[in-house]
Amino acid sequence: MVNIKQELATMLNQALELEQAARIQYLAHAELINGVNAEPIIERLQEIASDEQKHEEKFRNLIANYLGGEPSMSLAETHKAKGIEEILKVNLKGEKEAIDFYKQIYKKVVNSKDSLQYEAETLEHEIRHVIMDEEEHVVELSILLGLI
Repeated sequence: MVNIKQELATMLNQALELEQAARIQYLAHAELINGVNAEPIIERLQEIASDEQKHEEKFRNLIANYLGGEPSMSLAETHKAKGIEEILKVNLKGEKEAIDFYKQIYKKVVNSKDSLQYEAETLEHEIRHVIMDEEEHVVELSILLGLI
């Protein structure tokens, strides 16, 4: 039987790799934005990159200090894009995929509370907080795309 802490550490390492890649992707994409209304979009992408860095820190803490694992130094796949619309769409898709995955992790924590006697609430709180931030990113990117 797989230890729940090991399983969660593995899943959170995948999440960490997603966040590390997302931060780099947002910063790279921000450098590609130009044009008359570029500045607020550049600032927003940089702000989201900063949020992703905070998520990385949360995940590293949970992996190492709550689950006894070793935080990954790898990156998930990044996605190139050109032009404001394509950049926003690529990142919106990534945010939605991250949320879907983080909800799986959250559900596993909730369903494993008996095995995580002294870690469950912190894991649940921190993962939920990251999901809420990512949902905010979905809304903000959707607004920039004119979808809302």
